[in-house]
Amino acid sequence: MTPEEFRVAGHALIDWIVDHRLASEDRPVRAQVAPGDIRSRFGPPPTTTSSVDDLLSALERDVAPGVMDVQHPMHFGWFPSNASLSSVLGDLASSGLGGLGISWESCPSLTEVEEVVCDWMRQLTGLSDAWSGTITDTASTGTLTAVLVARERSTELSQNQGGFQAEPKPLVVYTTAQAHSSVAKAALLAGFGWENIRTVDVTEATQAMDPRSLQEAIAADRAAGKRPCVVIANVGSTGVTAIDPIAEIAEITTSERVWLHVDAAMAGSGMLLPELRHLWHGVEQADSISWNPHKWMGTILDCSLLYLRDTAHLTAVMSTNPTYLQSAADGEVTQYRDWGIPLGRRFRALKLWFQLELDGVEAIQTRLRRDLANAQWLADQVEAAADWELVSPLTLQTVCVRHHPPTADGSVRSPAELDAHNQAWVHRINESGRAFMSTATLNDQWMVRVSIGVTATERRHVEALWKMMQDEAAVA
Repeated sequence: MTPEEFRVAGHALIDWIVDHRLASEDRPVRAQVAPGDIRSRFGPPPTTTSSVDDLLSALERDVAPGVMDVQHPMHFGWFPSNASLSSVLGDLASSGLGGLGISWESCPSLTEVEEVVCDWMRQLTGLSDAWSGTITDTASTGTLTAVLVARERSTELSQNQGGFQAEPKPLVVYTTAQAHSSVAKAALLAGFGWENIRTVDVTEATQAMDPRSLQEAIAADRAAGKRPCVVIANVGSTGVTAIDPIAEIAEITTSERVWLHVDAAMAGSGMLLPELRHLWHGVEQADSISWNPHKWMGTILDCSLLYLRDTAHLTAVMSTNPTYLQSAADGEVTQYRDWGIPLGRRFRALKLWFQLELDGVEAIQTRLRRDLANAQWLADQVEAAADWELVSPLTLQTVCVRHHPPTADGSVRSPAELDAHNQAWVHRINESGRAFMSTATLNDQWMVRVSIGVTATERRHVEALWKMMQDEAAVA
């Protein structure tokens, strides 16, 4: 493809994307396909070229039907995964420039713009200048990086000697049942093993980590000859957006010399609002923080921020310095290859830069406040309605509910019957394509999560969802 052919094709693709977005409400939210449907639409490898028009037709016909529309205003599943068109332009610019991020020398702008936007985001979320940041793909990678760095601090860089397996005492990771699945995965990949992952008790009403239980677990492990290594605390957990008491946890980790990583994957966006920053009070005493602008804030995937206070230790753990990457600039510049697992990196900073410049922080803050208000409205309706239950306190924008269908004789339904009923009504809504919500368990009982935060979602959409929920839950 020549540059001029790319120009024509690019204009056509942009037009297609715009039309696709504009028609979002006319489509079902959930992909209306069965396993294998999309794959079956593709034949053998192409032996001839296609026109751009033909390819875009195939994109519309064969690919788009298999994409759940997470930009749809009636999407309330999991967490928001917004892809603001301003950041899409930044993503396109990144791909178009084709920068190679293996060192500062390979693309000085990639490194230095990333430094700038990470510091902008630090300031915009109220963090002190003690923090330095980098952009990773997801918070899963950020958590894994933090766990690896914590491991090496506890062992005084055992990687430079006999490695983790030569340590005389097993190292322990602490988190709660509310933690994202990537936390356990990170601990397992880092070699801790299931036997050394502690699930700390939570306060039942809030599902937040109980500091006293954490202190007791650490003491018990020390007495058993183990070495407490890292605590992973939640600020906005995946299930019910639980907020762990960071200040109290940090007091413990500081005195115990245990690494504290704060996982604020979704809720970090909320810290753009000064009125929400109390939710991570004490975060300045943590060692690392990760959060995803590609969730609620609206930067297109993949764009996750990882902040650390001790970058010297980070680079001591992650540094690689092969001769083919050495340059005269070494020692004067940031080498992001020494800040994480991959060597090569995309110019992800452009996505954030474009969004901040084109949309503006105030517009993003206004949208976040709108979502918080809409979530509060729905929570109020649930609490006021007969037979409905708000199963966890509303902390941000995710409303966790359960319906208790009345019985003719006034008896109480069994947990199994209640689970089946709630899964049934949400399944009917999801299958219909009219809206989408996700389910999860809390204390071994199924609940429905209504996560509000898609850019296009207005109050009328939340009102329509509430009516839909009531109608379907009333079905016998």
